[in-house]
Amino acid sequence: MIKAADLPDTIPLFPLPGALLLPRSRLPLQIFEPRYLAMLDDVLKTNNRLIGMIQPFEGRDELHKIGCAGRVSSFAETDDGRYMITLSGVSRFRLLSETEGFTPYRRANIGWQGFEADLGVAESDPACNRDALISLLSRFFEARDLSTDWEAMRSAEDELLINSLSILCPFEPEDKQALLEAPTLETRRETLVALIEFALAGGGEERLQ
Repeated sequence: MIKAADLPDTIPLFPLPGALLLPRSRLPLQIFEPRYLAMLDDVLKTNNRLIGMIQPFEGRDELHKIGCAGRVSSFAETDDGRYMITLSGVSRFRLLSETEGFTPYRRANIGWQGFEADLGVAESDPACNRDALISLLSRFFEARDLSTDWEAMRSAEDELLINSLSILCPFEPEDKQALLEAPTLETRRETLVALIEFALAGGGEERLQ
């Protein structure tokens, strides 16, 4: 486990709309663009192997101020030169400024303050009504023709369930950002429920296609 003292002040950035990484969660990625292949090569030479996942604003080069750093926990090369990697979420961060340099990928000075709990133990959500949440999810998954392992979902720990749903559900990038920035697991679950209810009410039909 990475400690606060081991977190660097500068990390490479991987701007990717709609991709959500959360602390203690996992995100599989395909790396194939030359600039990101170069980034991965550089990252694998470091002790922490951190990549900062962050979302750009739609249609703009500007980035959101909050992202999440993940450690490359597995990687494999395909026959055609792509890399299949898995990022394990470490901590959210605040983007302070982008750095100038000669790398083909973006790098930034970042701050970890305010996200100390991300390095701790998994959060719980005692206020969560699991039966009501599963019922809502069942309606949502049926409406979107999605499938899942319902038994695994019912038995999953609070954080694993809520974070996995936040990552996997087909929400818009701005909605994913709201889930990322939720200060607590309870707030994330409330945001998730609101997004699902909005979609089921018809407000998200076009947005969730």
